[in-house]
Amino acid sequence: MKTTLILFLLVASQLIHSQVIPFNSDRWEFLTDSSKIEIHNGKEALYFKGGVALIKDSEFLNGTIEFEVSFPGNRDFMGAIWRVQDERNFEEFYLRAHQSGNPDANQYTPVFNGSSGWQLYHGKEYAVPYKYKNDEWMKVKIAVAGTQAEVYIEDMGKPVLFIPELKREVKKGKVGLKTFARLASAHFANFKFTNNPDQKLKSKIEMPVVETKGLITSWLISNSFDGKLLEEKYNLTKEDLSEYSWTKLESERTGITNMARVQGISKNKNTAFAKLVINSESEQVKKITFGYSDDVKVYVNGKLVSGGSKIFRSRDYRYLGTIGFFDDIYLHLKEGKNEILFAVTENFGGWGILAKIENQEGIEIIE
Repeated sequence: MKTTLILFLLVASQLIHSQVIPFNSDRWEFLTDSSKIEIHNGKEALYFKGGVALIKDSEFLNGTIEFEVSFPGNRDFMGAIWRVQDERNFEEFYLRAHQSGNPDANQYTPVFNGSSGWQLYHGKEYAVPYKYKNDEWMKVKIAVAGTQAEVYIEDMGKPVLFIPELKREVKKGKVGLKTFARLASAHFANFKFTNNPDQKLKSKIEMPVVETKGLITSWLISNSFDGKLLEEKYNLTKEDLSEYSWTKLESERTGITNMARVQGISKNKNTAFAKLVINSESEQVKKITFGYSDDVKVYVNGKLVSGGSKIFRSRDYRYLGTIGFFDDIYLHLKEGKNEILFAVTENFGGWGILAKIENQEGIEIIE
């Protein structure tokens, strides 16, 4: 019995292993514009701009990530990344230093194919108001357990943010830090991570209620293309659409469909179609309520019927362009099969679509 207990404790100690990684260790990989190690506010600290700093040999699934951060309160973004598959795919939590005290003082977001989705993921599930202490060291801890996480700032006994649904696949990956190009003026100290397969969270596990009436639960997403191809394109023919391939993408429980899950954007390929096929019992009109990020053109049976733009700061200096059920279109459906195409263009902050048709009497959404 005693031998069994000793073996159990040895195995447990290997599974729950905390690793403090000095910034001068060769285990770090700096994929940044610039970086340096220096003394800041009495501590050996890492300062870097525009990129990520990764623990090259790390494997992290569940456990905790801890670090200290100090910044002056300028317009800066800095934080931690985990379950990193490559430079374009990971989970992320960062602080918005200049938004101290505001509802968007920080942000959880997944990154798919190089696209950070903060315009899609906003509100109390993804950010929390917090008043930062400028030019002082603040401790941050992120506890990760399966599809959920908690964030602690300063007070390590009480989480400030509970994230009920991490968006990426639960899969081992690297851990590290990230800052944003040209903006960073943050220093990091005392970075460590702990692997714990039995990580427990303190928060009450309760998923927010979502109104699902009429929600569109899946889309067909095309391959990406240059959005300029649709300039002054008022009608689409079968020949125009023959070159596209289609991937079925399930919506999230909120109805948000992160199109970056299918593919990333490149300089000349920043647009994709999100397609619905609706079978109508008769000629009729149906209202569809929708949201998008960042630009959209809507085609019904090949005819352009609407368009819009919600690019970050395109309306005023504080306009965020976050997604929501903010727009309506009245679909003039013919009897039989109708093809609805949302050509969604991404610029910055999230590539997404969501929609609902609350009155679905006399129609069937077949794709």
